[in-house]
Amino acid sequence: MTFSRRGAIALAAVLAARPAFADDATAFPERTIRIIVPFPPGGSNDIIARQLSDALRERLGQPVIVENRAGAGGNIGADAVAKSPADGYALLLTAPGPLSINEHLFRSMPFAPDRDFAPVALVASVPIVLMVAPALPVRSVAELVALAKREPGKIAFGSSGNGSTNHLAGELFKTMAGIDIVHVPYRGAAPAMTDLVGGQIQMLFDNMPAALPQVRDNRVRGLAVAGTSRAAALPELPTIAESGLAGFDAEAWFGLVAPAGTPAPVLRRLEQAVAQALADPALRARFAQGGAEAGNRAGAAFGGFITTERAKWAQVVAASGARME
Repeated sequence: MTFSRRGAIALAAVLAARPAFADDATAFPERTIRIIVPFPPGGSNDIIARQLSDALRERLGQPVIVENRAGAGGNIGADAVAKSPADGYALLLTAPGPLSINEHLFRSMPFAPDRDFAPVALVASVPIVLMVAPALPVRSVAELVALAKREPGKIAFGSSGNGSTNHLAGELFKTMAGIDIVHVPYRGAAPAMTDLVGGQIQMLFDNMPAALPQVRDNRVRGLAVAGTSRAAALPELPTIAESGLAGFDAEAWFGLVAPAGTPAPVLRRLEQAVAQALADPALRARFAQGGAEAGNRAGAAFGGFITTERAKWAQVVAASGARME
């Protein structure tokens, strides 16, 4: 046997033993990629996913389709991805619930958020706006807190449902401000906004896409945004942190994850494609039209962000006493 033949046989053995995509991801993707959205069509999560899927299709050269699998606060769709083959062809694009909130709300979970997913990228964040009914005699966060302290238990704040990001933003506000306000859960954000406009509830935290037209048309009064920086869509509103509650931070965000065990080169290929998509001015403009801002974390940095969010919401859920079966 010649050296070259022995070398060829040895190389073939090594290649046969290597996991798929061990050194590169040039073969990925070879077929359709599915992005699972664990909430119904038409909401912010669904819209962001469809905008991203269009951009990824151009960069990956394969169809990227969105499937809605709603239920159990996002757990049904997330569980479907957690149990999918770890090959990069089934991804989860989700709001915070399944990755950082639900494990603290539900008595049992069908998956482990910290073990069953590999972080790909923070795709977008959507500012949350603190609004009050026009009849409420306050025009700042400080005035709202002062009124709530004078009249404990008399101010009701709505949300899109128990355990939603907007509900927990209200609970965080309640805890940090040291006030007694009453939570009124609704079946979705739309009826909560209707009751805020009508004065049936006095305050509401809601995502920018729903809040923006109501604030601009003076149907409700915007007091502040809940994130760490002012929102480009409503730059006149201060943050809650700069309004007296230092450290307040609550945002609706949308992150892309893959099943745990997905090969590192495939994850890198996905990270690169998402980064290229998010750098595209056209996609950023589409995000901005809905009040969303492109994400800026990927891979391990996004994983660290999820860990921080998990710890934060664990404390808020515990303080609120919220539970879901």
